[in-house]
Amino acid sequence: MSTSASAVFRDLLCDHLRGVLELKDAQIRALAAHYELVMKWNRVVNLTAVTKPVEVVERHYCESLFAGAHLPTGGLSIADIGSGAGFPGLPIAILRPECRVALVESHQRKAVFLKEATRGLPNVRVLAVRAESLSEEFDWVVSRAVSYEDLAAFLANRTRNVALLTGAEEPPADAGFEWAIGVKLPWAKQRFLRIGHASRGI
Repeated sequence: MSTSASAVFRDLLCDHLRGVLELKDAQIRALAAHYELVMKWNRVVNLTAVTKPVEVVERHYCESLFAGAHLPTGGLSIADIGSGAGFPGLPIAILRPECRVALVESHQRKAVFLKEATRGLPNVRVLAVRAESLSEEFDWVVSRAVSYEDLAAFLANRTRNVALLTGAEEPPADAGFEWAIGVKLPWAKQRFLRIGHASRGI
């Protein structure tokens, strides 16, 4: 990827986050490096259908960082279910280096990409398995573009707290979580951050 393309990404990222979230230079560099790798690998592995720089910045990076900024302070254990190209988990890990982030991705070629993309990020590990096969518990689960139904079995037994990046569809009332009012994302009319807490023990 050309230096100019990387510079465009950085400029777009900073413009979109202005007044919302402030990043350190090292974090911007790490996110730009991930963007370059995503665009390179996307030529041979179907990581994302979103390729226009402004849409990539908004949908992938800004949304992920917004979610990370809304998680509680402190060193949390976080699982990103269906991580794909690393969203939202990898930007969250860059934003929140005190947290331990597991990127859960059962698609083997995507998992190989994630392992390459997370070199040098000591707070991230890649789990190339289906979410329902995991036995450990996490402080938080984050996810995007995964249906409530697909998440339900995992959420019920592995975490008490969840943060989902979704469209207008609200979470089902019988999912075992009490949901706060969705937080509208600054970059799209029908995109929301939905935070839920278990209404029963795990």
